[in-house]
Amino acid sequence: MIFNKIINSKIIYQRIKYLHEHTFPCMLNIKNGLVLYGPQMEPTQANILIEDNLIVEVSPNASGGKEINAKGCIVSPSLINSHVHMGDSVVKDIGDGESIEKIVKPPNGLKHQLLNSANPQDIINSMRSSLNEMLDTGTSTIVDFREGGVNGISLLEKAGEDIPLRKVILGRHDSFFQPFPHPLSPELGSEIRKNAQKLLESADGVGLSGFAELSEDVVKIITRTCSSEGKLAAIHTAEYEEVQQNSIKTTGKTEVQRALEAGFDILIHVTAPLNLDLDILTETNKSVVCCPRSNGALSVGIPPIKEMWDKGINLLLGTDNLMFNSPNMFREMEYALKVTRGYYREYFPPVEILKMATVNASSALNLNIGCIQEGMLADIMMVEQLSNNPILSLINRTESKNIIGLMTDGNLVYLR
Repeated sequence: MIFNKIINSKIIYQRIKYLHEHTFPCMLNIKNGLVLYGPQMEPTQANILIEDNLIVEVSPNASGGKEINAKGCIVSPSLINSHVHMGDSVVKDIGDGESIEKIVKPPNGLKHQLLNSANPQDIINSMRSSLNEMLDTGTSTIVDFREGGVNGISLLEKAGEDIPLRKVILGRHDSFFQPFPHPLSPELGSEIRKNAQKLLESADGVGLSGFAELSEDVVKIITRTCSSEGKLAAIHTAEYEEVQQNSIKTTGKTEVQRALEAGFDILIHVTAPLNLDLDILTETNKSVVCCPRSNGALSVGIPPIKEMWDKGINLLLGTDNLMFNSPNMFREMEYALKVTRGYYREYFPPVEILKMATVNASSALNLNIGCIQEGMLADIMMVEQLSNNPILSLINRTESKNIIGLMTDGNLVYLR
């Protein structure tokens, strides 16, 4: 933990020192770069004019503002990590070889036992280290499944002080996981609703572990509360076949069916779809977050990325549990691309993987990010081009040292 403190202090000092020494006007011009433009991320030689946090012009002739020379660089949307458990930064690489239930199932999984006994300051320090690692590897937005209720949210906020990384927080309350009678009494239903409303005062939505730990009545109260508050509702769904079979056995429905009927906006994993799950998903506007490295680490399968993409399902990408994976989205993209091609034994377009880490997330999260075009927030990274194929150069070859600059909300975080 002392090492984390030293690293964090050094990174923050360098970042603040840089920003003090380089005062930028409200208008910036990223010039001479190869821009991945628009929702289709078309490589285009252009300048990007940024004013008041927004991209106002992308063209070869855009002029004005303080110039940043991006010659030799790919200028891409910065990365969006759409599913991560930040608190697990403090319990890295534990439980290897154990079953998924023994490691992560709430409330008594190994992870939860260790988090409950961990010193809060150690949790803060470890999350702070992970947030800095994300910035240094091109991620400017994360979606965190935040355990621990309002207190857990407070820990993340403390960890993220002075770190210019956008955090979409999907919280959960411990009361959600208590055994409840069916049907719920009005009094218990009111208690769950109040707990959800209190949580949503501090969170951007609710992120639930899965149907195996939750009462159907409780789930519906939570999703309805999120909807009425204009907040997101997400849940781990169909992560492996056993939970799917158990769901069918106990309810006659798959977890995907139950998630959609309950009104969740985002489904995490869908590694083991059954029956007509993907066809049903296709008929909705819901999004799926794939976490292939986590699925591999836990030996639960390979997400059917190509099959879901073929059906037009909006796909996002996340590094998931920091117990098993680094939060490096370049590693996630490379693994996702290659394991998908290997699994299906056919070509899969690399730009679709990059979209999963950028533009696809904007609609799912209701954020004006993930795309370089006029009117979008300027979340941008400038990365050395290391091959003739700019998309594969990013996915296959980028290390943190190759990221020349990172911008969030039109503000320059660093320029190396």
